[in-house]
Amino acid sequence: MSVMGHPNFGSWNSPGGFGGGNMTVMDKVPPDMVHLVDAYWYQFPPMNPLWHAILGFTIGVLGVISIIGNGLVLYIFASTKSLKTPSNLLVVNLAFSDFCQSVTQSFPMVVNCYYETWVWGPLFCELYGMFGSEFGCVSIWSMACISMDRYNVIVKGLSGKPFTKKSAALWILGIWSMATVWTLAPLFGWNRYVPEGNLSSCGTDFINKDWFHKSYILVYSVFVYFTPLSIIIYCYFFIVQAVAAHEKSMREQAKKMNVASLRSSEAQQTSAECKLAKIALMTISLWFCAWTPYLIVNYSGVFGSTKLTPLSTIWCSLFAKANTCCNSIVYGISHPKYRQALEKKFPSLVCADNTPKDDVNSTASGVTAVDAEKVAA
Repeated sequence: MSVMGHPNFGSWNSPGGFGGGNMTVMDKVPPDMVHLVDAYWYQFPPMNPLWHAILGFTIGVLGVISIIGNGLVLYIFASTKSLKTPSNLLVVNLAFSDFCQSVTQSFPMVVNCYYETWVWGPLFCELYGMFGSEFGCVSIWSMACISMDRYNVIVKGLSGKPFTKKSAALWILGIWSMATVWTLAPLFGWNRYVPEGNLSSCGTDFINKDWFHKSYILVYSVFVYFTPLSIIIYCYFFIVQAVAAHEKSMREQAKKMNVASLRSSEAQQTSAECKLAKIALMTISLWFCAWTPYLIVNYSGVFGSTKLTPLSTIWCSLFAKANTCCNSIVYGISHPKYRQALEKKFPSLVCADNTPKDDVNSTASGVTAVDAEKVAA
């Protein structure tokens, strides 16, 4: 079946036109895709074309923003010598994963929204689901590793093990290896990749009633949701606590020296622990908001909820994919040295004042320089 041609399904020409008679979602499924769609979705009528149009437009815009944003992060970090640090390799890995996810997920979804069903065939459905799972897993664990790196330098300080480029490479290799294992499992029979209820994207089969397939969703969620989320919260809790203690000690030292502060007047305006807390809260909140709805949908299917509809699966999948836009902002634009490099290479893209901040402010940024983090330890 040609993707670029107009689909020709006999059931579309049923009396009454679109939505007429007893049409269901299945009436728009190409014959070669029927065996991949669970019988649960047979009960729902075709979605209103307006929803498909809104979804296609939204995912298209988010895809362009993500590709440009993460592309800039990759270019700036690769072309700026001062940013080529072991810690920043994790940021580059995150940006690369988000970039790839946007490239592989956005365009096919826009095309499917135009045709109001999956038109790429069973093979591309598996590849689409596989790429979405692979890059999503890499992004999540990259964020967890970034938080562990900050914890090691800021909380442990000089007692922490130095993070080298070799260490970063091993961490990145471990992330991709683990993600690949989880990605390939459905291809070998532990669950499978199928069209989701809205038929515009493919993902893991969370509707299947077989507990062998359900077990994949449950175990997968532990390793790719609950574990990295717990790591992120744990690390940021102690990071904020350590910086707060450092700020307190500096205030006490300033009091003993009979001076107003040991910091510059500019740095006094916003304390380091507040800046760091905001970055930490933003990171966790965006990650939680992006992936939790998708987890809820998957768990609803696993535990037999009857409230799932094709429309409800749209936005949960969309939120998860939208996280690729947020990461480039949180981990890139919040980095002072990244902003300076961005202003130098693309001055028209910078609106804010990029006056260099002090070391503690750098600590509160997306990924800090090692020397600055040691000062904050």
